[in-house]
Amino acid sequence: MTINFLHEAQALKSELAELRRKFHQIPEIGNHEFKTAELIEAELDKLDIPHKRILDTAIIAKLTGKLPGRNCALRSDIDALPVTEATGCDFHSQTPGMMHACGHDVHITSALGAAKILSKHRDELCGSVTFLFQPDEEGEGGAKRMIDEGAIDDVEAIFGCHVDPALPAGHVGIKYGNFYAASATFKVIIIGKSSHGAMRDKGIDSIEVSAHIIPELLKIKGGVVSVGMLHAGTANNILAGKAEFAGIVRTYGVDERARMCKELARICEEISQKFGAKAECMITDSCPGIINDNDELTSLVERTARETLTTEKVHVIDKPLFISEDFGFFIMAKTGCFYHIGAGCEYPLHSDKFLPDPDAIITASALHSAVVMQFNSKQEQ
Repeated sequence: MTINFLHEAQALKSELAELRRKFHQIPEIGNHEFKTAELIEAELDKLDIPHKRILDTAIIAKLTGKLPGRNCALRSDIDALPVTEATGCDFHSQTPGMMHACGHDVHITSALGAAKILSKHRDELCGSVTFLFQPDEEGEGGAKRMIDEGAIDDVEAIFGCHVDPALPAGHVGIKYGNFYAASATFKVIIIGKSSHGAMRDKGIDSIEVSAHIIPELLKIKGGVVSVGMLHAGTANNILAGKAEFAGIVRTYGVDERARMCKELARICEEISQKFGAKAECMITDSCPGIINDNDELTSLVERTARETLTTEKVHVIDKPLFISEDFGFFIMAKTGCFYHIGAGCEYPLHSDKFLPDPDAIITASALHSAVVMQFNSKQEQ
C-alpha cells in the first residue's frame, strides 16, 4: 500500500490550523511551557500514544508500529520568545510580552500532525517513532538535558525541522554538511575607576575602554561576533567605574568556536590593560552547530521530499547559515538530519510580525511522516 502523505496532511488542514492557533495564543518562555505541554499531552491522549513528562515541561511520546523495523525520533521545540506580537492576526498571543516569533507553534503542530497520520497507519508502520517535545531551545537549550535524561537512548536516528521565511510555503530546503553555526555566549565586565567627570585623569573610564574593545571584537575573522547588551554608568557627570557588555559568537564547528573565543578574551584583556583597567571575561559554549554529516540520511530526506512534494518544491541549500539551534546535540549523540520548511512569510525569524503560512504545517506534517516511514522500513546495510 502506498500512502499519499501530502493528501493525508491536507485532509487535516482545518484541524491542524485550529490547533496551531491554540498554541500561538499561549506562548511561554523556556522551561515554563506548562500550558503548552498540557495541550500537547491532550492531543497525544486522543491518539492513544503513550507519553511521559521529564524536565517539568519536556514530553517524550512513543508510537510503536505493528511491523518490525528501525526506531527513529522526531523533535519539536516548544518555547516562545519575549517579544510583543504585532502581526495583527485574529489569534494573536494572549500572553503579554510573549510571542511565538520563531515558528515553534508551527513545529509543535507539525509534529502532532505527523503523529496523527502515523498513528492512523500503525499497521503499516515499522519499528517505532519517538516524538520529542523539547523546552527551552531559545534559552540555555533543552536538547542536551533531554539527552542526559535518556530521551534518545533507544533510537537510531533523529529528524527535525525549522520554518524558513526565505522559502515559499509548500517548499522545503535540504542542506548537506555544515548547516547551522556553533555558538558561545559571553559577558565581559570592565573594571575601571570612577571619578568626577571634570577630572578624567583621576579615573579610568570603563565606557571608553568598552568603546575601544567592542569594534575590535566585531572584526574577529572566522565567524560573527554580536554584542547585544551594554550597561554602564550611574550619572552624566561621573566616569563609570564599571561597564558590562554581553553578546554571542557564531562560527562553523567547535574548534573554530574555541579559537574565536580565545581571541575575544585576548582582545578584552589587552585593551583593558592599556587603559589601566581590568577585564573579566565569562564565555559559555552553547549550541555545537548543526552538521548534517550523514549523507545517506540527508539523501533519504531529499528523495522523500521530492517524492512527497514534487521535485520543483525541493531546494538544496548551498551555503550554511550563521543562526544557531541546539538540535545539533541530538545529531552528535546519535545521527540524523535537520531540514527547512518554507514559511511563506515576508518577515524574518524573531520579528514581532513573523507569522508562517498555515500551509507550512501541511508540508512539515507530510514530510515528517514520509521520512519516518522511509527510515524505519529501510534495512540497515
